[in-house]
Amino acid sequence: MCGIVAYIGHREAYPVILKGLKRLEYRGYDSSGVALLNNGMKVYKKQGKVAELEETLVGKDLHATIGIGHTRWATHGEPCDRNAHPHTSKNGKLSMIHNGIIENYAQIKSELIKKGYNFVSDTDTEVLLKFIEDIHSNNGGSLEEAVRIALKRVVGAYVIVLLDEDNPDTLIAARKGSPLVIGIGKGEHFLASDASPIIEYTKEVVYVNDYEVAIIRPDELILKNLGNEKITPFITKLDMELAAIEKGGYDHFMLKEIFEQPHTIFDCLRGRLDAAAGTITMSGIQQYAEQLMTANRIIMIACGTSWHAGLVAEYIFEELTRIPVEVEYASEFRYRNPVINKGDVIIAISQSGETADTLVAIESAKEKGAIILGVVNVVGSSIARTSHAGAYSHAGPEIGVASTKAFTGQLAVLTMMALKLGYMKGCISEKRYMHLLNELNDVPEKVATALLQKEAIEAVAHKYKNASDALYLGRGYNFPVALEGALKLKEISYIHAEGYPAAEMKHGPIALVDDQLPVFFVATKDSFHEKVLSNMQEIKARKGKVIAVVSEGDDSANQLADDLIVVPYADELIAPIINVIPMQLLAYYIGVAKGLDVDKPRNLAKSVTVE
Repeated sequence: MCGIVAYIGHREAYPVILKGLKRLEYRGYDSSGVALLNNGMKVYKKQGKVAELEETLVGKDLHATIGIGHTRWATHGEPCDRNAHPHTSKNGKLSMIHNGIIENYAQIKSELIKKGYNFVSDTDTEVLLKFIEDIHSNNGGSLEEAVRIALKRVVGAYVIVLLDEDNPDTLIAARKGSPLVIGIGKGEHFLASDASPIIEYTKEVVYVNDYEVAIIRPDELILKNLGNEKITPFITKLDMELAAIEKGGYDHFMLKEIFEQPHTIFDCLRGRLDAAAGTITMSGIQQYAEQLMTANRIIMIACGTSWHAGLVAEYIFEELTRIPVEVEYASEFRYRNPVINKGDVIIAISQSGETADTLVAIESAKEKGAIILGVVNVVGSSIARTSHAGAYSHAGPEIGVASTKAFTGQLAVLTMMALKLGYMKGCISEKRYMHLLNELNDVPEKVATALLQKEAIEAVAHKYKNASDALYLGRGYNFPVALEGALKLKEISYIHAEGYPAAEMKHGPIALVDDQLPVFFVATKDSFHEKVLSNMQEIKARKGKVIAVVSEGDDSANQLADDLIVVPYADELIAPIINVIPMQLLAYYIGVAKGLDVDKPRNLAKSVTVE
């Protein structure tokens, strides 16, 4: 959600910024712009894709060794040129980009209007910039000081980067609630919302923390808090390769990331799961072993696909640890004044590690004495740093907006957590524990086998690409898989789809069934198998189209299903990691068949850093 790129150093800034903005397109946006400083401030911005901005700049004087760039996802004001970033100060000497929301912008705007300020956009960003300008012009201090004063007054989330015509060798940046990474080169610095625009230039980065201000020059990085106290930057080495953020011969990032899953799940398990030795090594769990074993309850908080991972984990944790589990939408949890007791365990699940609702929710729970465990994909992210402990999913950069490999990585991590905790508590027999270790160890190979069904799945996708609605049904561990399948179809194909527990279908959704409605069943072999077959009979009796994901060797659904998708059998506790693969491919191939941009679905953003 919004992308920020900035550069200062000895290179031409524009090519670095442009490439960086393209790398951040996956975050979701509706307009883009750049500001360059060379013999005056030059600001260019355009509604639409980065390529449209690039086209309008052909033949322009773009020479500069300092500049800022932005992709905007609209919050305040419609998508249009005037609302695009960067925004410019009243005197024309300052330019600023911003990610986040300033909640009290209307009050500040009213005060500035009374002072004679005019506004050309509808954005909160222009208000913040002119507020900084007003403080700077009236107080007579440095721009850095004006930024600190302004940020003490504003309420909300932000990353800002300022370009100052009077200080052409300095960038000023600040962060609260939205991510900012600073790459350190030789006589140059790179700023971005995440590491993807930086990785080809340097692997040494600093993750800016909340309430920190950065003063950046070609050969100098100064960090301060809002009280003007210097902070020693903590330099981290990126564990990422350039190839990880390129398509590698695939038509789309989403397809690449679906087919990466045998490797990404293996990477998630590697060094942790040793099936032969019967061990799971997770230092974060071990560190808080006593508190986890005596916890009265576990609360999982997440949004979107990560919430579905939490729902699967609810079944797994309660089965293996006998600890009550609640799964909460972070966006609701943060506002409903939940009862949190000291010693409660909060598991925060997020691909980006920057999800605003989840971050605020765990900060509140932490203040009340809860133990926070993070399950995130992005190393060094805010949730990872806020948590007491946790585990990375090690899925690598996920560029496609609709999550695929991050979801299966989350399931692998959560399953290992539950297995380790359940075994430490003595809730699992040795035989069952070893069986599940071996089942989990076999997942990468079984996922690879499931991917071999791509041609059959593509044929099913073409058959149902023109559907206007769809139902996804499953039971037990596979109910959240049905939810995830429906979400993927909505995200990628814009077909209205709903997921339900299969038994709930009779309590309302069955009214939708006719001879045009595709109903996707997760019908692999498990404790609920006979019940799911009965639900399939109910759909067939009403002439609905039945598409079933079934276990290899199981022919019980052959006479009931219009279309079958076969996956390897796995223990029902492990099976969701495998069963979701056809759901991902179905959504992908239907989206492609409809001619849609599957990597960047309309209106969606990869990292949701605002409410």
